[in-house]
Amino acid sequence: MLADDPRSPSFRNLKATVLARVGEYDEAIRLYEQLLCEYPLQAKVWLSHGHALKTAGRQDDSIAAYRKSIELEPRLGEAYWSLANLKTFRFTEADVDAMSAQLDRSDLTQEDRFHFHFALGKAAEDSQDYAGSFSHYTAGNRLRKEVVPYDSGTVTENVRRSRALFTPGFFAARRGMGCMAPDPIFVVGLPRSGSTLVEQILSSHSAIEGTMELPDVVGIVKELSGRNRRSEVSKYPEVLESLEPDALRELGERYLQQTRIQRKTDAPYFIDKLPNNWAHVGLIHLMLPNARIVDTRRHPLSCCFSGFKQHFARGQNFSYSLDDIGRYYADYVTLMAHYDAVLPGRVHRVIYERMVDDTEGEVHRLLEYCGLPFEEACLRFYENDRAVRTASSEQVRQPIFRDAVDHWRHYEPWLDPLKAALGPVLDAYPAVPPLE
Repeated sequence: MLADDPRSPSFRNLKATVLARVGEYDEAIRLYEQLLCEYPLQAKVWLSHGHALKTAGRQDDSIAAYRKSIELEPRLGEAYWSLANLKTFRFTEADVDAMSAQLDRSDLTQEDRFHFHFALGKAAEDSQDYAGSFSHYTAGNRLRKEVVPYDSGTVTENVRRSRALFTPGFFAARRGMGCMAPDPIFVVGLPRSGSTLVEQILSSHSAIEGTMELPDVVGIVKELSGRNRRSEVSKYPEVLESLEPDALRELGERYLQQTRIQRKTDAPYFIDKLPNNWAHVGLIHLMLPNARIVDTRRHPLSCCFSGFKQHFARGQNFSYSLDDIGRYYADYVTLMAHYDAVLPGRVHRVIYERMVDDTEGEVHRLLEYCGLPFEEACLRFYENDRAVRTASSEQVRQPIFRDAVDHWRHYEPWLDPLKAALGPVLDAYPAVPPLE
């Protein structure tokens, strides 16, 4: 497209977006800067520029870009939420007044409205107005859920089907199959569980490259499901029973080929940190039996409420209701406990609170699982200047702190629906209830 029309602002903006998706942030930022020199009044381009700057670790520049976006389009709720999503940023009283004034508008879009609610929730939280904060988070989640409806029963059923299929005999019959490459380290769990911290620690090792939350396993699952519409019944995971050894090996090789564009160094190992891959540990084991799988887990109330107050751009539709997110966490614990039983030692678990209390010991155990020698740089992970795309991007550029461990207690008066949905998983943590 650019060969036909090299000056097209739309095509150049698209190229910058693609470059960011494959981790070429310096080039993406350069393109955004060129576009904004020529078209300085484009609020959404300033927003995209801010996202790229944030990911590259240029926080002050990203704040300036978000501020410029707000100056050009005060109704753009996503720009305010992007400031809140830096986590270390604090709004001024003037910011709060400006956001509140926008919520009073009758012509505000639903998308802008829920972004303002999430941002105001963060502002009230920082001011220790926890009742006001929870009210805004609840309003934002309610509006978001209207856009992305979610059926928690589907995940529960998928967990049931996976447990029925993935027996010790099933895996024993397929021992030695798949692609034997040891390259990937999968970090799975729930969002806001400490997975970005674990990723940052691992990627500080000289033998490991951090990439991002890669969509490739989910893409393979969608293909295996055989579904063209949501209303159709998925063939996955039962379809795995019919795959021949060559097919399993080809799936692993395809995954490695598809993800190679994300690898920028010659490090022998790389991280895929898509948390939702917990649902596909069986597939990962079959197609890449030598890949490492690290499960990051955080106290259920802490993890789930942190997810509830986080507006995810996509892919985490369970997070917009306390009941849904509690059931999702319980289903995740159930399936991971099943894998612990049928594939003992296959998955290494990192308990977030233990990582905070005994960082060096936990890092030693993590690297031992990965078959790698200890390196002091893994304890200085906050000095790692790699690009980080997740909501914890600024937090993992600081040493570990305890403040977040019990932060959920400020909101405990409103968390009864979450506690009920978690059921026995809550009382058992960090152990798990007996499998039924």
